[in-house]
Amino acid sequence: MTLPENRPWRGVLVATALPLRADLSVDHDRYAEHCAWLVENGCDGVVPNGSLGEYQVLTPEERARVVETAVAAIGGERVMPGVAAYGAAEARRWAEQAAEAGCGSVMLLPPNAYRADERSVLAHYAEVARAGVPVVAYNNPIDTKVDLVPELLARLHGEGHIHGVKEFSGDVRRAYRIAELAPELDLLIGADDVLLELAVAGAKGWVAGYPNALPRASVELYRAAVAGDLTTALPLYRQLHPLLRWDSRVEFVQAIKLSMDVVGRYGGPVRPPRVPLLPEQEAAVRAATEKAAASGLA
Repeated sequence: MTLPENRPWRGVLVATALPLRADLSVDHDRYAEHCAWLVENGCDGVVPNGSLGEYQVLTPEERARVVETAVAAIGGERVMPGVAAYGAAEARRWAEQAAEAGCGSVMLLPPNAYRADERSVLAHYAEVARAGVPVVAYNNPIDTKVDLVPELLARLHGEGHIHGVKEFSGDVRRAYRIAELAPELDLLIGADDVLLELAVAGAKGWVAGYPNALPRASVELYRAAVAGDLTTALPLYRQLHPLLRWDSRVEFVQAIKLSMDVVGRYGGPVRPPRVPLLPEQEAAVRAATEKAAASGLA
């Protein structure tokens, strides 16, 4: 596979929250506006149909249209859809749909119907890579129970199946092992609350949650961190961390949508089986968001 020279998965790609109306239908017009607003505020692209986009509870028609909406809003090279599915055949179909829509890359979890072994993982990524669009792996052992350890990532990369990895294990030590075993594999920050640690370790991008609410401050933090400008990055990181750590909690979708509402964007409701935040959770997110906004970070 010939790689695009610019590697469109690099930079700040926002795992977009999906705006739902009061009746829980998808508001595609509002979603298009949100994608454009993120790019206008310094983000490099978007990742629709990730967990933050509630892809698991979308119909196939909704899921396809979300990708098409993002591409129409900001251009396909800026869009890296999640193509996760129970099996490789379905994931490949989503990758093909993304390619047909004009997307520059896709993001792929391991098969998530069961705890897959290494041979199954290799076969899964090989099949989806045949769709012809560059694949960024997504390592989320917390949710999938499948851990893409550095040795397995190096093998997937060496066989040409993946070109980057969104690393969500929380183990920042892995950045150095990945770089040793697969120096050409792009490491993407996968959890907001380890951004500084992985940026300093050489990450090439950030698949981000909290820029949905605070894009300019988040982009400033990322740019300073990857440049090694700790004088700028560390104080910002400390200010934002009470919010960034919600990205690694079960209630991350609700928290980020609430923060969007607080700063004057539209977060809106979530679809079941997710439920609203508990009162004490809502109070904590609201207070942290209001404090960030009062500090000029919104």
